[in-house]
Amino acid sequence: MDEFSLIDTFFKYPTHPRDDVKYGIGDDAACVTIPAEHELLISTDTLVSEVHFLSTWDAYDIAYKAVMVNISDMAAMGAMPCWLSLGLTLPESNVTWLQRFSQGLHEALNQFNVALIGGDTTRGPLSMTLTIHGLAPRGKAVRRSGAKVGDKIYVSGELGAAALAVYFLHHKNINTEDIKVLMKKLQHPKPRVDLNGILQEYASAAIDISDGLSADLNHICVSSSVGACLIGENIPIHPLVKKYQQDEAIYFSLTGGDDYELCFTVSPVKEQQFIASLTKLGLECCFVGTIEEQKGIRITMAGKSKVFTPRGYSHF
Repeated sequence: MDEFSLIDTFFKYPTHPRDDVKYGIGDDAACVTIPAEHELLISTDTLVSEVHFLSTWDAYDIAYKAVMVNISDMAAMGAMPCWLSLGLTLPESNVTWLQRFSQGLHEALNQFNVALIGGDTTRGPLSMTLTIHGLAPRGKAVRRSGAKVGDKIYVSGELGAAALAVYFLHHKNINTEDIKVLMKKLQHPKPRVDLNGILQEYASAAIDISDGLSADLNHICVSSSVGACLIGENIPIHPLVKKYQQDEAIYFSLTGGDDYELCFTVSPVKEQQFIASLTKLGLECCFVGTIEEQKGIRITMAGKSKVFTPRGYSHF
């Protein structure tokens, strides 16, 4: 199968799922319509075999995770994901693998009404680069650099499960049902697009937790020229992390990464309205600390405070 047959067979929609796509796959460039009073946000992620996923994984899961990781960057800025381009490098043209990859890709995109509008394919070691394009109302995109001293720090969900899955992939087997739960967290993360309206209205700064809470919160602190104090007892640790890593549970939740929950800050002036809005929408977020003037990250546990050196995933 040649390159263009591969694209037509596995990646080209008969019709575009979005009315704002004027033309996409099949031309030298895609063309989309940007609505008035909105801004365009763009983010790119590269995923490499044996670094971000294992080549032994089902191709469905590889594609699914790749899309969700990319969409999470939109969620972190309060933007709605709209269009995606895919650069795919394959060691061979394996029809069975491509069928599963295409299925995972399209099912993930369809969850958020995202259109695949273009890309490229080439031969080489397995990797993929995805570029997501999203929209936010003008002036409403949330950046990392807006945190102020006194702002409250919130996290959108439980942490550490994906890191525990990676740990068990390399160390030992565990209860079959438990590893299924953990692998779902690792392979099928859920981008928190459901918090878009909340972030736009109440967040002063935000980031998705891809590299670990301590590392990603530190990105907010550095960008905002502030520090942070975390309350150890408030960190939302996944129950299976507590079950299997009782002594290291806080470490997994602060440094593990691959959670794709959101960490964001809220002004104390807006906090009561923020909590009321969460309740109205049936959403939950955990208060985990406060932004402070002193640079760096501190953590308090059992009445004791200590400096915590941010750690998390790093490619270099």
